[in-house]
Amino acid sequence: MNVPIRKPKTTSGTRSESVYAGLRRAIIEQALMPGDKLPEDIIGDRFGVSRTIVRAALARLHAEGLIDLQPNKGATIAQPSLSEAQDIFETRMCLERQVIARLIEKVTDRDIERLEQHVALEMKANAHDGPAAIRLAGEFHILLAALSGNGVLARYVNEVVSRCSLILALYSRPHSSDCSINEHQQIIDALRARDGRTAIDAMDHHLQAVTDRALLSSNSEKHRDIRSILDRYAS
Repeated sequence: MNVPIRKPKTTSGTRSESVYAGLRRAIIEQALMPGDKLPEDIIGDRFGVSRTIVRAALARLHAEGLIDLQPNKGATIAQPSLSEAQDIFETRMCLERQVIARLIEKVTDRDIERLEQHVALEMKANAHDGPAAIRLAGEFHILLAALSGNGVLARYVNEVVSRCSLILALYSRPHSSDCSINEHQQIIDALRARDGRTAIDAMDHHLQAVTDRALLSSNSEKHRDIRSILDRYAS
């Protein structure tokens, strides 16, 4: 029997993954804001990679809807329209209801423990690290989807949650992170009780609150130093 040989991950692939992960995190944590330009030379300089590697990472981010790529204009952080934002939140609501519906049938005590541990990280970050708190709030939903056991559903939730971070950066009004953490805890409590109706209602209430915060306002900043921003994510 011929056993397929798994090729080792190439150095260029590893570097591209590092650039992709760093840029994606900067976007999710709202260090990079909608409309910010992403010059290939600056990214390559900050991450210590070639433009070819940078382009591979940018192509992945473009495929996920996190950046726009325009011929002869380069890459910029995506700026979803208000109409598109509404569509994305509507889609997210449907996806996450399905996550809860699957979880309520299979959630284990170990799963509940992992969710509790994640909320504890959210609470810790909320006290002293705003960008991490933003990222962890989204990752709570990604963890829920992963625990559902449906890989396709988890992939879609991952993408839509990331795009919602962009929307909140572009349109949102200030809000209390404490509210989100409390709402996450309510979802966990309902899952622990295996109460599907309450869990779905808690998720609907939570996502509606997030949607309501996506109100049109200007959060743009002029003269943003992309070099210094990327330095925090290139390590």
